[in-house]
Amino acid sequence: MVTVTFLGAGSVEFTRQLLRDLLSFPELGELQLVLHDIDPDRLALAEALAARAAQNHGSRLKISATTDRRKALDGADFAVNMVAIGGHRATVADFDVPDRFGLKQTIGDTLGIGGIFRALRTFPFLADLADDMAAACPDAWLLNYTNPMAMNIGYLSMIAPRLKVLGLCHSVHWTVHGLAALVGVPFVDVAYTSAGVNHQAWVLRFERAGENLYPLLDAAIVADPELLRRVRVDMYRSLGYYPTETSEHSSEYVPWYLHNEAEVARLRIPIRDYVGISAANVAEYERLRAEMAAGRYDEPPEEAVEYAPQVIHSMVTGAPRVIQLNVPNTGLITNLPSGTPVEVPGVIDGTGARPAYVGELPPQCAALNRNFLNVVDLTVRAAVEQRPEHIRQAAMVDPATAATLSVDQIWQLCNDMVAAHGDLLAPALRQTLQR
Repeated sequence: MVTVTFLGAGSVEFTRQLLRDLLSFPELGELQLVLHDIDPDRLALAEALAARAAQNHGSRLKISATTDRRKALDGADFAVNMVAIGGHRATVADFDVPDRFGLKQTIGDTLGIGGIFRALRTFPFLADLADDMAAACPDAWLLNYTNPMAMNIGYLSMIAPRLKVLGLCHSVHWTVHGLAALVGVPFVDVAYTSAGVNHQAWVLRFERAGENLYPLLDAAIVADPELLRRVRVDMYRSLGYYPTETSEHSSEYVPWYLHNEAEVARLRIPIRDYVGISAANVAEYERLRAEMAAGRYDEPPEEAVEYAPQVIHSMVTGAPRVIQLNVPNTGLITNLPSGTPVEVPGVIDGTGARPAYVGELPPQCAALNRNFLNVVDLTVRAAVEQRPEHIRQAAMVDPATAATLSVDQIWQLCNDMVAAHGDLLAPALRQTLQR
């Protein structure tokens, strides 16, 4: 029997989606699902939702739940990580503190001040998780959804190089799905290749039966001037390749937009967007808990689109499929630094995961990815080497932060963020530093 552990199962909406997708593969047979969360109330709701899903699917799913992480991982074949260290309160701090300095953010979970500090409060959890897996399930695959993806994959590759880790993100799938709709081509007819770094990869090939579909995208943009008011379209017109993350995300990874009020207005950039999303997630949890308590909950049907269930299906049944993987760069993208986290296509089957060789990215795309990876590298080094000055230096080289703030402001902002997140950070990184 295959054992799958969900870490951070109290993120109930994501747990519901993953479980629906997992149960859509009856050929997996009997499964053992272990739910883990540190919040017993959220864990209880996740367990109830899982039981309802199994009942609705007629599944032989065996469900257990525990707040003991080591116990949850005992004998696991797959561990799916979706934790959010600090929860909604930490997310709000990621926005409120930079706001006082005039620094705008939209999502704040990947790069920038928000991404840096989300990583720094997640790294201690990842270190403990790697130790637990080495003891309780050394042959298991860790399937990571938690952001900042690149920083988390980079950190794990440094501290636990033997751990089998895949970073999974559906941004490429939904980007190409959206592009197909824009050009009027069924998604199932589209062939594509994407590579780069997570949340800043590039659609390198966009075709139907060998026909390049980029000219159809150009025509769609000409036909609808409102498309010009999207950050991703603006970047595509300058760089020649379409970026794979939403406009609100993409605006944060470059120095061109957020510091400029006119650009924010022209491109309709939703400042503090993730604060509202995070609050909505809290409200959704409360709604689901009330519905379940009143006996009014009904699981909505949805198609299988998440990668973790697909990975589990392919590795268990041997059915091959190609998905996007976040892994260390072992010569996969030749003009990005070796060892840094990259996102590339990869084959998943009964033998495991085989990331694909991509070669060189277009030089302009690689240049932006290297800027991105500079922030990733310094943030990871801050934790691995216990050097708090690297936190400030990561913020200094972050494109959007450096376009807005002076060096003195960046150091003071980092001091204030350290104070705001307190004991969520590793002890060595809690220092206040002056230049």
